[in-house]
Amino acid sequence: MNVPNASATPAPIAATPGATVAPPAPAAAPLPLLPRPAAAEFEAALERGAYMPLTQFGVIDVHGDDAASFLHSQLTNDVQHLDAATARLTGYCSPKGRLLASFLSWRTGDTIRLLISKDIQAAVQKRLSMFVLRAKAKLADASAQLAVVGFAGDVRKALSQVFDALPDAVHVQVDGPAGSLIRVPDAAGRLRYLWIGPQAEVAARRPLLEGALAQVSPAVWDWLDIRAGEPRITQPAVEQFVPQMVNFDVLDGVNFRKGCYPGQEVVARSQYRGTIKRRMALAHAALELADVRAGSELFHSDDPGQPCGQIVNAASAPEGGVDALVEIKLAALENGAVHLGSADGPALRFMPLPYALPAEA
Repeated sequence: MNVPNASATPAPIAATPGATVAPPAPAAAPLPLLPRPAAAEFEAALERGAYMPLTQFGVIDVHGDDAASFLHSQLTNDVQHLDAATARLTGYCSPKGRLLASFLSWRTGDTIRLLISKDIQAAVQKRLSMFVLRAKAKLADASAQLAVVGFAGDVRKALSQVFDALPDAVHVQVDGPAGSLIRVPDAAGRLRYLWIGPQAEVAARRPLLEGALAQVSPAVWDWLDIRAGEPRITQPAVEQFVPQMVNFDVLDGVNFRKGCYPGQEVVARSQYRGTIKRRMALAHAALELADVRAGSELFHSDDPGQPCGQIVNAASAPEGGVDALVEIKLAALENGAVHLGSADGPALRFMPLPYALPAEA
């Protein structure tokens, strides 16, 4: 076991008379509840091709000679060896091994970019900045300068009008004058890409897309992420899950061979010492999104007195109702029924994830 990196969790500094104490990070507003997309919007993504501006994300830029080594010491994945053609899912944990944030990380030029849920960006950026100490690294909010656009379906021809080359595998990225294009995991059998570029460059090239692809709601992307089995840490989920509880190990969001980071010993112990008893599953509820929010508790019919899990992410589904990623005790999936809110609340219907979970010993 690695010895925790002293720089990862510095001791608090006592205030001295007259010292200026940094104000807390501004409280971000919760993500807005996106209206249910029209049936035609889901159809466009599934049957043809669609693009969607993703206003639910923010971007943190990390600059400086020590940007990679600093992030490597803080995050769950290998950032030190992140090359210019690769993107990686990674997490940021508390000292107790609970996820404070999830990111998609990649390099563009001398900058490492972190794509994060907008509602937790300010708090996470402030916390990371507190641990920079003597490292030559600076974090900046790049959200106002960059546009984030998602693509799903038959979109390769349209994207070829913007980028000279397209990523040929998941988490491969290409850079060009218009920004970065990253292929992300397929969902519902459809290709997906993320385009992150300067606002002006994206705006100038959007007319190339508008004749070929339908523009749809960002809520469609939320649903596609869920069907891809990829969790996103938002405000209600902060410090709720060890990475394995939301399948980060299966999604290659944790590198168990890298050096220390906050919470590393807890994450490693969960992996190597004992059975992982909780995992993330895919479920459907015949409800509306307002009734199935992140953080909502789940109860099993055979054990009504205590929750067996909670909602991680939820989104309106094409056929009606809501699809959700749920963190749950594995034993609760073996028999009986799982309900939302209470043991006599609405029942969930479970569906297969698009990837296999490891067989627990």
